[in-house]
Amino acid sequence: MSSLSDQIEKYLSKKISEYQGKVKIKRNQLAENFDCAPSQINYVLNTRFTVEKGYVVESQRGGGGFIKIIKVTLNSETEVIQKVINKLDNAINQREAKGIIKRLYENSLISKREFHLMKRAVDRNVLETSLPERDYLRGRILKNMLEVIFKVN
Repeated sequence: MSSLSDQIEKYLSKKISEYQGKVKIKRNQLAENFDCAPSQINYVLNTRFTVEKGYVVESQRGGGGFIKIIKVTLNSETEVIQKVINKLDNAINQREAKGIIKRLYENSLISKREFHLMKRAVDRNVLETSLPERDYLRGRILKNMLEVIFKVN
């Protein structure tokens, strides 16, 4: 039997597919349906519906706590890149950064050379500073590289 997180992920993925890549749900209602705490829903969203996996999650607190999940399609390059860049205003860990870079490369949005340069630039061995400063620095570096490559801003 699959775990509760797997079941929630499968349910949300199905809903996203049904509604052409975009779904808006109430966090508390979803938690009630799966007989779990809202924090379990947050866990699934934070680990399985991430930017590097091709999703943008927008959360609205209050009034029932709506969550909007958007499956990002890479055929609208400028819009996608802008969404990724906006997410980089916050700290980003190495795994997330490399996931974003890999996804851009796999979708032919960056060259192989850019792929390797970007991966190296955001590596923890290069950013020799302590956390959380390192993750904020990584986000700013990645954001600036994307703005230059995609001529955004």
